[in-house]
Formats: sequence, C-alpha cells, structure tokens
Amino acid sequence: MKKSALSCGMCTRGKLWKSDIICENIFVYLQVVGLGICLLKLKIDMENNIDTCKLLYNTERVKLWMPEYGRNVQKMVDYLKTIEDREKRNEQARAIVKVMEILNPHVHIQENWEQKLWDHLHIISGFDLDIDSPYPAPTQEHFYERPQVVPIERKPLKATHYGRNIESIIDLIAEHEEGEIKTAMIRSLAIYMRQQYLIWNKDTVADETIFQDIEKLSDYRIKVPEGLQLSRVSNEMNYSRPSLNPVKSNKGQNQRQKNGNNRMWKQRNNK
Repeated sequence: MKKSALSCGMCTRGKLWKSDIICENIFVYLQVVGLGICLLKLKIDMENNIDTCKLLYNTERVKLWMPEYGRNVQKMVDYLKTIEDREKRNEQARAIVKVMEILNPHVHIQENWEQKLWDHLHIISGFDLDIDSPYPAPTQEHFYERPQVVPIERKPLKATHYGRNIESIIDLIAEHEEGEIKTAMIRSLAIYMRQQYLIWNKDTVADETIFQDIEKLSDYRIKVPEGLQLSRVSNEMNYSRPSLNPVKSNKGQNQRQKNGNNRMWKQRNNK
C-alpha cells in the first residue's frame, strides 16, 4: 500500500513526494501574492500621499536650536506650544525638562543645573513658550549678545623659548632687596632657565649665557653676582619638548610580563 501524499515532506526521511512539490509551489505562490499585495498597497499610499515615501534628510528639515538634545525633544517642545490648557502645558513642560535631564546627565556637575535645563527649554522653543517657569525666562537679545571683552594687557615676549612665566619671575626678583636670599633666587632661576634652554636647544649652554639672558630680560635691573656657579648638567638627563599627545610607556607592563615568565620557568625546573 502506497503512503498517502497529503503530508508534508518533512516526515518522509529524505524522500520527495508529489505533495511536497505541490506544497512548495503553493508556498511560493502565496509569497508572490503577498508581495504583490504589499506593492499594490504601497502604490496606493504613494498616489494618496507622495510625501510618505520621500526620504527625509536633515538638510531639508527645520534647523534644531540645540542639536545635542535631538529632534525628538524638539518635536515634544513643538507639541507643547500647541496645548491650550495652561496647567497641562506646565505639567508637560516639567516632563520634558525631566527627559532633558536624562539625556544630559553631565549637567549635574554644573552650578544651577536646573535653571540651565529650563533655559534650554525656552531656547528650543524659540523663546515663545508661555509657561510658569520656576526661573526667569531668557530673552533672545540676551542669547545673541556678544560677551564682554576681558581686559588683558600683555607685553610681547622677549624670549619665546623661556616663556612669560620666566619674565614674571624676573620682575619679582628685580624688586627684591639685595642679599643672600636674592642671590639664591637668581641661582634657582638660572638653573630653571638653563633647563628650558636645553629643551629647545640640544647643544650645551654656558652659565655666562644664562646670566646674560637674565640681565637682558630684566632690562639690566638684575646684576648677577660675580663668582656665581651653577650645578653641572648630567649627561643622563633627558630634556624633552612638551607634547600634546604623550606616548605612554609600556615599561611596567613589560616588566610584569617578564617576571611572570621567570616564575613559570622556575616552576618547571623545580618539577
């Protein structure tokens, strides 16, 4: 007696029955029909509203007042301005501020962070939000006004490789009274200036050169005492220039790895 061909091919242990081909064809047919229905529905939607199928780019959208909060917060604020009930509008405003706090957790580090969040809410709304804010609302004129210029009077540097701090120290030493304390200060300053000189000039420098620079930078208000000597510079000292991206040394990590290998070698020998 032959087996019925009404079952699926999964229970035939690898045998391909005629019903399997029928089921497979029906399945493919249903897929094609389903895809056609989806395409037909998509075509109808396109004919009804072509904007729904248009790709939206940020360059074509409305510019965000504060992009760090995202477009969803902008949409929340836009909807907030459409609420007519004032109590409900105030309630929704507090909820939006809470969402902004979650999106910007680092705001807690700043002072008056709650006021900053409410100010950001008014900025996102375009300064036309009518709510009962716990803080005074900022104005658009205050937001766009230029900051005041900080009055800083700086003289041009006489020697850029020494820096401005060296010139400030020289001015302080020049105003000090003559004596042993001033001599010790000049000696410490000369040692530091020699270090700064060797950072940018790899050649050796004589002590007389440093003393002449001190007198020149002080407009000859400082007179280096005669017989003043500086400590000798060690050949092992490495004066490197300051770098924005210093290279981290793996010396400690390599030493730990070397110690671990030595312990493993000793354990093997003991066995």
